[in-house]
Amino acid sequence: MWTIRFFDEKVDQLFAQGKIHGTTHLAVGQEATAAGSGAVLRTTDWITATHRGHGQTIAKGTDVNAMMAELFGRTTGTNKGKGGSMHIADLDTGNLGANGIVGGGFPIAVGAALTSKMKNNDTVAFAYAGDGSTNEGSFHESLNMASIWDLPVIFFIENNQYGMSGSVEKMTRVDKLSDRAVAYGIKGITIDGNDLIDVINTTQDAVERARAGEGPTLIEAITYRWKGHSKSDAKKYRTKEEEEEWRKERDPILNTKKRFIEASIFTEEDAESIRLQAKQEIEDSVKFAEESPVAGLETLFENVYSE
Repeated sequence: MWTIRFFDEKVDQLFAQGKIHGTTHLAVGQEATAAGSGAVLRTTDWITATHRGHGQTIAKGTDVNAMMAELFGRTTGTNKGKGGSMHIADLDTGNLGANGIVGGGFPIAVGAALTSKMKNNDTVAFAYAGDGSTNEGSFHESLNMASIWDLPVIFFIENNQYGMSGSVEKMTRVDKLSDRAVAYGIKGITIDGNDLIDVINTTQDAVERARAGEGPTLIEAITYRWKGHSKSDAKKYRTKEEEEEWRKERDPILNTKKRFIEASIFTEEDAESIRLQAKQEIEDSVKFAEESPVAGLETLFENVYSE
């Protein structure tokens, strides 16, 4: 979780300095959703990440050096600098790609799950998405197909309260987004997405059901993004008081730290060592990216089409 937070905070800083171009979508405050779910997935399991997918990619095991180089547009990046923030893919860790299209990962994950079922293996597909994506046609079509074929896929909705600048209450009439699972005859559950243990346990249960051939699950994880939707978002649609409450009372990292220390899992010193190690890892990744070469024009069409 510290690695994810430091990565996004550093990206925020680098973007402001003009060292990273395009746009970025940060998940500061949402670290438990990625870390908790990623902890129970195998390297061979497939994920589809969102445009806010840095944490999801890190939790699946992608090297942060290669990720940072990708954002810098360098040849040592995961996609040789041609994907950028919203299109990182890493087949070695089972990441079928982040997606700039809202809800674009759903049908890809369903296709991966169908592959798993046809090959009769126990690989699962895991589709990350935001709350706004549940109003897209791809969401409903994908849930329906996954349901009728009992596919091993988990639809994981990070409900961070806002789809761009509109609150989820203004965009849907259901109390819980997980209630939409009922229409497709699959299991749906809403959890505290800032509770690491809750995320781990719920994801583990869904993954075990999928591996056992019991079909898909829809998980809604309630969380909150501290930053704006993207770099151009002034966050005028929400109050400072709301932001402060989530920062002070529901910080997933600090609450997990407190919980683990009270349970004697580690000490205050251990926790600080973990934090400093993660911070240094991100600083090293920036150095790696800055020292990596920029692709020349002669490579423009390489790795774009299949040979």
